[in-house]
Amino acid sequence: MCPATTDERVGNRKLTTWRSAPGRALARWALDVARWARPHGVLLITLAVGLVLCGLCTVGAAQVYDEVIDVDGVAVLDQPVLDGAMAARNPALTTVVKGYTNLGGPVGMPVLATTVLALLAWRSRSWEPLLLGLATGVGSLAMTVAGKAAVGRARPPLVDAVPPFETSFSFPSGHSLNALALSGIIVYVLVRRQATARARVLTVVLGTVFALTMGLTRVYLGHHWLTDVLVAWLLALAWLAVVITAHRLYLTTRHVRA
Repeated sequence: MCPATTDERVGNRKLTTWRSAPGRALARWALDVARWARPHGVLLITLAVGLVLCGLCTVGAAQVYDEVIDVDGVAVLDQPVLDGAMAARNPALTTVVKGYTNLGGPVGMPVLATTVLALLAWRSRSWEPLLLGLATGVGSLAMTVAGKAAVGRARPPLVDAVPPFETSFSFPSGHSLNALALSGIIVYVLVRRQATARARVLTVVLGTVFALTMGLTRVYLGHHWLTDVLVAWLLALAWLAVVITAHRLYLTTRHVRA
């Protein structure tokens, strides 16, 4: 075995070390697969299986939503929260929020994430940041499309929304899902290269604030219900966990084979 490189650590913790019993079992499976599929094959297989599981989670979330929409549950918060957002609007704040929410849109978020990850790829002289971003983006987009098709939920009434209006289905919020997933993978790439705990904590905080505020802008503008955003965050965390786990398994098998 070769010693762990900086990219194989977050602080003092080695990403190739699995402390839990399920984690060790997963690592053993990856090592068995790597004998015939090599480390990159382990990465691709894990992502494929994870995408299927997250797709099932997306459909499951749609079914749960169908169950709670007509009874007391999380969905009862939707209208009160929208009413509160409408009451908080003012022209200056709305202008700022409209500009900010565009960063998480179908054009803004990919451009922002690709720019940051391309810079990190150039600095590290590796395609890895861009490939991780691509895997994250493709998965989060697939989950967004699947969720909207499975539920077909209407957005809040146009009279309660701030133009320009959007016409796609509301559940889940694509802005919220993609912003959390892509900012999360950027945070993951960054913290593996940061030497101090303070820098890593600051990076995590900034990434979290960005993702959370992006989701809240969707409710403020009346473009999504609160439950659209909440489910989007959960799905993003699930897919982010899959991508990071797949990458850790890749690092583990590469480390052992080296």
